[in-house]
Amino acid sequence: GRGFAFQRKQKIERQYRKLQRKGRKLHSQQDNQFTDTYPEHLKHLYLAEEEMLKKRRRALDDSVLSEEKLNKAVESVVTEGKFKKKTSNQKAKEEYEKIKAERARKKEEAEKRQREREAAQQLYKQKKMEAYKILSKKTKKGQPNLNLQVEFLLQKIQQNT
Repeated sequence: GRGFAFQRKQKIERQYRKLQRKGRKLHSQQDNQFTDTYPEHLKHLYLAEEEMLKKRRRALDDSVLSEEKLNKAVESVVTEGKFKKKTSNQKAKEEYEKIKAERARKKEEAEKRQREREAAQQLYKQKKMEAYKILSKKTKKGQPNLNLQVEFLLQKIQQNT
């Protein structure tokens, strides 16, 4: 709908209108140049020819104006969504704000990852300590408590399955 081809079409239309405007200006200047230089004995022929050309131009201009009105209506719909042009200072401020927000977001993400990593390490250390306490228990005579070790291994197997 509003892709490359549409933009290209609009560009060509703008160039066409620009040429038409320039053409109108040139015609008006040319008309002014030659009106005074007509020879007296042929002046009536030149004036008649000039009137015929003006009538043709008016007919063309009327059709072009109606087309331009339609195109302007279409362009107004297209340009409603666009914003006014910004100054370089405003653009720089917006760019600065975007960069600042991006940095803050990255910093917050890094802090969040760090907290998660620390929480995971804490949990790992806690489990490791519990396992160490269970496995390092001794009987009254100083022998390892095999009953607790077997129970620990059984719990570990049950958790994995």
